[in-house]
Amino acid sequence: MKIGMVGLGKMGGNMTKKLLKNNHEIVVFDVNHKKVEEYKEMGAIPSESLKNLTNKLESNKKVVWVMVPAGNIVNKTVLELSNYLDKGDIIIDGGNSNYKDTVKLAKELEQKDIDFLDVGTSGGVWGLKEGYCLMVGGPKRAYETVREVLKDLAPQDGYNYIGKSGAGHFVKMVHNGIEYAMMESYAEGFEILKSKDEFDIDLGGVADLWNHGGVIRSWLLELTADSLKENPNLDGIKDYVEDSGEGRWTVLESIEQEVPASVIALSLFKRYRSRQDHSFSAKILAAMRNSFGGHEVKGE
Repeated sequence: MKIGMVGLGKMGGNMTKKLLKNNHEIVVFDVNHKKVEEYKEMGAIPSESLKNLTNKLESNKKVVWVMVPAGNIVNKTVLELSNYLDKGDIIIDGGNSNYKDTVKLAKELEQKDIDFLDVGTSGGVWGLKEGYCLMVGGPKRAYETVREVLKDLAPQDGYNYIGKSGAGHFVKMVHNGIEYAMMESYAEGFEILKSKDEFDIDLGGVADLWNHGGVIRSWLLELTADSLKENPNLDGIKDYVEDSGEGRWTVLESIEQEVPASVIALSLFKRYRSRQDHSFSAKILAAMRNSFGGHEVKGE
């Protein structure tokens, strides 16, 4: 199948490579023209602009996959693309957009009779080798049109139609919220293991062991095992944890729906705590303990 790919970063670039290996024709565009030239050498068809990209696609049913950072850049890119497309053409947003933004954008494109698919994409930098888990929302007819592409990007049974516009990004949002909680749980467990000096536990070995029959085995644990084997004390890694938005949105959604999500919420707040050089709230706690119980206060 011939499709356009806008955005050649870690995700979009690897997805392009995977599709090229599966004999799809990919017209590529990126604001970094060096990236376009790089993928031209791999067999992709280069383009100089979004308009130029759409001109190089087949006229009967054009498909453009957008892999750019969530937010205004998605809206800007998608709306500009819609100016160069016709009735029945398809735009796919495979990034981590907020599902509410997706619903609004889908309605705008519907006025132009352009189908919009929101594809929640999981797999990270390993997707090129392992395949991507694809959660698809939007018009069912558009899903059927691009099914061949989805199949070649995903592992077996790794893609599915979720529901109407926004559903794909909504499911991916909750997926990432769960991921936050799983990561925090692993992190706390390994800190407990490491702090038990008397046993001198090989953390990488334990992580590897747990992945062979343990009920907490997972791909995240495999990656943890690899990291700990390579760098047991994680030297050179600052204890600062960023978040890319989906965990926040999941917590906000739980509040709006009045559905308790205490573990996911706490895992998000733990990430915020990691970014503080000093915690005033911890100072308040120490002061209170000293005031009511005479407990020792540590000096700075």
